[in-house]
Formats: sequence, structure tokens, C-alpha cells
Amino acid sequence: MTTRARILFITGVSTGFGRALAEAALTEGHKVVGTLRNEESRKAFEARKPGFAFGKLLDVTDTAAIAPVVAEIEKEIGPIDVLVNNAGYGHEGLVEESSMEDLRHQFEVNVFGPVAVMQAVLPYMRKRRSGHILNVTSMGGIITMPGIAFYHGSKFALEGISESLGKEVRSFGIHVTAVEPGGFRTDWAGRSMVRAERSIEDYDEVFEPLRQRRLERNGNQPGDPKKAAAAMLTLIASDNPPAHLLLGRDAISLVREKLGSLKSEFDAWEQVSSSTDFE
Repeated sequence: MTTRARILFITGVSTGFGRALAEAALTEGHKVVGTLRNEESRKAFEARKPGFAFGKLLDVTDTAAIAPVVAEIEKEIGPIDVLVNNAGYGHEGLVEESSMEDLRHQFEVNVFGPVAVMQAVLPYMRKRRSGHILNVTSMGGIITMPGIAFYHGSKFALEGISESLGKEVRSFGIHVTAVEPGGFRTDWAGRSMVRAERSIEDYDEVFEPLRQRRLERNGNQPGDPKKAAAAMLTLIASDNPPAHLLLGRDAISLVREKLGSLKSEFDAWEQVSSSTDFE
């Protein structure tokens, strides 16, 4: 592993993983460019460590504004060594009760925004033949639960894009890692979550206990964002980082359970699956 100082570009540094990672990176002597949504937050971020913390006003859904911001960073601050696509939110709502607008906005923030940022950063990394992209997805990009289908869909999409991109740019010396947290004490299940209105009683039995459990666990999740930040800094320092990094024992357990379930199902239906080829 190497521990040289780097320039990190992190989307969404106001709260949660973005804030924890920015603070940890600044403490280790890295420069951090973070995106924020208002001028007051931008000034507060830069005041944390003048000359090392740089705030940029950016909403990742404003895709036309992304490339100029990246060009400005490269020109005025320096080469972006690490991109961390962190900005995102969760949508809670049953598929039948949620609107198409809910789905579009979930993908605008969690998929289209991160892809636009990657497209803006990649030409610089490719020219330098170096760089590392971290896409903060979720264990919910591998496992699923009832009631957050749109969120799962967005994270499954970002997982697939991350893995495929990693294969496209590997020969250029660029690494891509999907970071998959379990339950952490961030605002994800609290004020950051958008909750659709309930309207169909038939779903009460399957959904209401999960919604209640999620509300009760908020603020009591097992994951520590500061430890997640330390893990991501370890990841960034690696010369051979993985394509996927689970964070949290719950993520490890639930993903392993999902993989075992998939194998059992594939095995059970193997005869039907294999019957479709030309003989």
C-alpha cells in the first residue's frame, strides 16, 4: 500500500459517509474537494482546513454543471486522484404505491448523477493513466427487502455500471470499487429518506413491520461512519483494490445469505435452465 497525499473529490460532504470521509482524509493530510448545496455549508467546509478543504456548489442532478466544476478543480486545485460518488438518498415505498416521478428522481440522484461525474472525471484519469473511483452503493445493491424497491433498483444499477466500468478502464491504471455499506448511523433512514404515502391495506402485513423496524433502528444501527471512513482510506491506499467492498458485519452476513440462496435456486432449476440450448 502507498500513503502519499492525494486529492479526493467527494460528492455530498454535508453529512453521513461523505462528511466522515472528508474529515478523516483531511486529518491524514489529503486535499478534499467536496460538493455542497448552499454557500453557507461551502464556507463552513472550507473553514475546517483552509488550503486543504475546498467546497464546490453542485447538485449532481444538474448534469450540465458537472464537467465545468471538474475542469475547474483540475485547473485550480490539482489532479483528481480519487473520485468518491457518495451523494444519494433512499426512497421508501411499495412499487404499487410509488409514482413514476419517485422512480425517476431516485435514478437521477443515485445513478445518472454519479455516471455524469464519472464521465467528467474519466478523461483526466485516463490521460494520466491513474485514478480510483469509489461508488458508494449499498448492501442493497446486492440484497433486497420489500418496500425500498426503487432504492434497490438504483443501487443495483450503479453496481452493474461500476463493475463494468472497472473492466473498461483497468488497462489505463484506473480502479473502480463499489463500496457496499450495511446499516450505519447516518441520516439515510432518517431525514434523508423520502417516504411514499401508504394507500393499499393489502400490503400492511408485509410492509408496516419493516417500516417500523427501520424507524426504530434509526440512530442505533451497528455501523460507525468514522470506521467506514477509515476503511475507505485503507481502500484508497491499496495498490490493488477490490471491485467490491462490503462494510459492516450485517452486510457480510446478509450478502452471504443472498449468494447462498441464489446458488440453491440456480441448482434447483438447472435442468430447466440448461434445456434451452440447441442440441
